[in-house]
Amino acid sequence: MNLKDLNALKAILSTPQKIVIVPHKNPDGDAIGSTLGLRHFLQNSGHKATIVSPNDYPKFLKWMPGNETILNFEKENYQSKDRIKEATVIFTLDFNHLGRIGQMQPILEESNATFVMVDHHQEPSDYASIMYSDVSMSSTCEMVYNLIEFLDGTSDINTEIANCLYTGIMTDTGSFKFASTTSRTHEVVADLIRKGAKNTQIHHNIYDSNRPSRLHLLSCALKNMVILEEYNTVYITLSQEELDTFNYQKGDTEGFVNYGLTLEGIRFAVIFIENKEEGILKISLRSVGDFSVNEFSRKHFQGGGHDNAAGGKSDDSIEETTAYFKSLLKNYKDQLTA
Repeated sequence: MNLKDLNALKAILSTPQKIVIVPHKNPDGDAIGSTLGLRHFLQNSGHKATIVSPNDYPKFLKWMPGNETILNFEKENYQSKDRIKEATVIFTLDFNHLGRIGQMQPILEESNATFVMVDHHQEPSDYASIMYSDVSMSSTCEMVYNLIEFLDGTSDINTEIANCLYTGIMTDTGSFKFASTTSRTHEVVADLIRKGAKNTQIHHNIYDSNRPSRLHLLSCALKNMVILEEYNTVYITLSQEELDTFNYQKGDTEGFVNYGLTLEGIRFAVIFIENKEEGILKISLRSVGDFSVNEFSRKHFQGGGHDNAAGGKSDDSIEETTAYFKSLLKNYKDQLTA
C-alpha cells in the first residue's frame, strides 16, 4: 500500500465512520474471512461496520465469528440499501470491479462514500479512491492482516479476527500449497495462530463437513471427467439435472476442479457447471506452471482471476461450450506441452 493511500486511510479512520464492507458475489472463504476479520477490527476501533454480501454463501463458512451479522442483499434488501446509503466509507474486498457484485452495482455506483479497495486480482478498475491492490499476495485475508499492521493494530488482533483471517489464507492457498504462498504468508499464519486461530478446527470446519449427497455429486463429476492427453488438459461437466439429482447446495462443487490437476502430467483443469436459473455455465479454471488461466478466461470466457486460478462463464449449452473449449486448445498446445 503506498504511503499516500495509507495516510489518507489513517486520516479517515481517525474519527468514527459508518462503514459498509462488501465481498464479491458468491463469496468464498477468502471473501467472507477478510470481510469478517476487517469488520471485527473496525468495530473494535470505534467504527460502525456492516458487511453486505451480494448473495448467500456456503454453509461450511457460516461458523465464523460474526457470521450472524452479515446482511444478504438478496434477502435483506431494504436494510442493506439503508446501510449502503448512510455509509461514509465502503470497503470492497476480494474483487476489483463493481461488475462482480451483481444487483448491488447500481446502488454502490450511486454512493458518495469514500471507496477503499483491498484485492489481489489482476487488472483492477479505478472506482476506489484508496487502493491496496497487490497481485503477488496469497489472499485478501493476508492483505487485511497487512492493512491492520499498516494501521498499527496488530496488537488488537484477537481470536475472532485471527480465526477469520486464517480461514481465508488457508482456503485461497489450497492449504498453503499454491505458488502464491510465501515465507511472509507463513509468518502471518504463525502470528494468527499465536493470537488464537484454531488451525486444526478451522480445517475440520471447512473440509470435513461433507454430506453424503456432496460425495455422490463428486463421484458424478469424476465420472464425467474428460482427459485430453494431447493437451495435458482435463475438463469436467455437471448439468443442472445432475446437480438436482444430488441435492446440490451452494458450495458443494468447491474444489472439484482441482482433482484434475492431481493426475500426472496434467497442467490445465476446467469445470463447467450448468446454472439454469441464471441461464449460464459457470466455469472454474486451474493450472500449474506458467500457463495463465487468467488470460485464457479473459480472452474466451468473460472472466479472469489469477495466473493459476480463474473463473468465467458461457451463455451457451454444455455441449456447445465444451466443443468451443476443445477447439481453442490447439492454439495453446505449445504452452501446455512445453
